[in-house]
Amino acid sequence: MNEKRKLLVKRLGRVEYGEALAIQKITELAVKEGREPDTLLLLEHPHTLTVGRRGDSAGILMSSDLLAARGVTVFETNRGGKVTYHGFGQIVGYPIISLSPDREDVHAFVRDLEEVLMRTLADYQINAFRIAGFTGVHTAHGKVAAIGVHIARWITTHGFALNVNTDLSFFNLIIACDGEQVTSMQDLLGHEVDMREVEDRIASHFAEVFDMSVVEFSQAVV
Repeated sequence: MNEKRKLLVKRLGRVEYGEALAIQKITELAVKEGREPDTLLLLEHPHTLTVGRRGDSAGILMSSDLLAARGVTVFETNRGGKVTYHGFGQIVGYPIISLSPDREDVHAFVRDLEEVLMRTLADYQINAFRIAGFTGVHTAHGKVAAIGVHIARWITTHGFALNVNTDLSFFNLIIACDGEQVTSMQDLLGHEVDMREVEDRIASHFAEVFDMSVVEFSQAVV
């Protein structure tokens, strides 16, 4: 019987977006060269708007001066998708894994990420689902998780953002998800949710869906 591939889970705490990009690049090279196993970075960003390959500044509804006054930074990225918001109370997951040799299918990878998040939400009795033609995870009350990935030489970067205890008013700064309403776990459940517990469930379900064995390394970044 083949041994399962290892999944290194790193909890990074709250990390500025530019720093997280640098961590992704370092990890991507380490995974590509076989110096580290497949890795899942779990973290939280301060207020940030990111513009993906399909987006542009027209999706941002506030001037750069007003954004700066509210402590919101803007980054253009090479991930898929348009404009999205990252901020406190949101769990961001960056899977940096090799899809070779048996998972070389971009669409299947995105569907698998959606499956991880839907299983996580089901643990909290939240009915989440896909919508044909759209990426991400949805509920009857709006989109709860966004996905935008980049794949080079079958090594993945970027990933997903799950609204847990997110201040949803910040989504008013952008045209999010083609105008679809957004929601959060807190909004759906009516109470704040333990972020660490959600991270545990994400890591567990990621290992299930991708048939891996979890090795955890906690490293809080201040």
